[in-house]
Amino acid sequence: MNDQRIGVALLGLGNVGGGVIKLLDDNAAQIEARLGARLDVRAVVVRDPDKANRVVEVDRALLSTDALASVRRADVDIVCELIGGTTDARELVLAAIAAGKSVVTANKALLAEHWTEVFTAAERAGVDVYYEAAVCGGVPIIRVLREGLASDRVEALHGIVNGTSNYILSTMTESRRPFADILREAQDLGYAEADPTLDVGGGDAAHKLAILVNLCFGTAVDVAAIPVDGIDVVEPIDLSYADKFGYVVKPLVIARDHGDADAIEARVHPALIPASWLLADVSGAKNAIYVHSYALGPSMYYGAGAGMLPTAMSVVSDMIEISRNLAARSSGLAPPAGPSGPTPPGSSYGGRRFAPQARPRPTTPKKLVPLADVRTRYYLRFGVHDQPGVLGQLMTVLGKHHVSIAQVVQDGAPGRRDDDGPVWVVALTHEAREGDVRAALAEIAALSVVRERVRVIRIAG
Repeated sequence: MNDQRIGVALLGLGNVGGGVIKLLDDNAAQIEARLGARLDVRAVVVRDPDKANRVVEVDRALLSTDALASVRRADVDIVCELIGGTTDARELVLAAIAAGKSVVTANKALLAEHWTEVFTAAERAGVDVYYEAAVCGGVPIIRVLREGLASDRVEALHGIVNGTSNYILSTMTESRRPFADILREAQDLGYAEADPTLDVGGGDAAHKLAILVNLCFGTAVDVAAIPVDGIDVVEPIDLSYADKFGYVVKPLVIARDHGDADAIEARVHPALIPASWLLADVSGAKNAIYVHSYALGPSMYYGAGAGMLPTAMSVVSDMIEISRNLAARSSGLAPPAGPSGPTPPGSSYGGRRFAPQARPRPTTPKKLVPLADVRTRYYLRFGVHDQPGVLGQLMTVLGKHHVSIAQVVQDGAPGRRDDDGPVWVVALTHEAREGDVRAALAEIAALSVVRERVRVIRIAG
């Protein structure tokens, strides 16, 4: 690091990368005034230097196709990874760390799948890895969990972390139009990818939840082990029934510490939540995290979960924080990393104290609660033949499996013909064990009175 300049290598010049360049240019004076130094982009790695119509114009002399050489440059202090994926991105992040560079990344998949490898390497090298933009874009939830709630104990969180899914369900709620129609509209507007599977199927949210679980509960989880349901199970009729019962449907991530059981509950799925709950008002492509902690109680963090400038803001903020760490170390407030890694945070060096680096400490392994053992409430919609005794049969099987009903509605009409379609029986349960609910539904599916597969949506809040 030079006295007044911090060298940056930017990997990727897409939407977010362009936003980073724009923020660094537009807010250069403010950033320099707050930091006491200038963030100076020394290299921008792209696939095609001749590409036209980029998000922002960049001095061609900065463009490079040699990513490995760029991250190893002697005049680069911070490597900003914005290329995505878990192959090239992983190799380049590890190469940057090995070269003694601190890293900023917005890559939730990389962190969720290679968390231990990345942060173990950073710990040994004595460098920082910051990732505010990896979860909820411009919402500073990582800083809140890492710093703002550092003295507290998070007990549970519920979050809307995928803007595409939230936009689709919000629009379906307003219009009662089918999922497929709204998805096509979201793709036309740029809210959904051509292949939307990661978003609407819940995979993107699962990556983000794995990161949040690590921060909240100090344990790494296998993202592939997190139970995931997509929002394509929701139909307009479910939104109408939810409204009748005083609920709205939202795409949620849920995590809870089971304390004495030394286990973490983590799941991704659409859920009915009370219309009076704060998360119920989070609509469109916005994100929000609702945290319940021991000392503070409930708190919520809301804002733009994606977009060029909101996400770039988080990336540049991370650069500023790392630059402050670099300045502290170069002034003698922190030691260089030795063969055995950096001196533990909070220790002294040369008779002076130094600030802890914001890298995760070793985690405590905790198991995930099996989905079959999760206890929650359920919305159940049965499509059945319109004949006497149907409701009694359904309730008998549910009761046999210890599933208690809180509310039930049966939509039938006198003189209605059975060939007009199924009659809907909609039930809200009391809290029940998932395994018991699934066993009951498997038995109900074999009943002759059932015409359609039951629709199941969990209830939260």
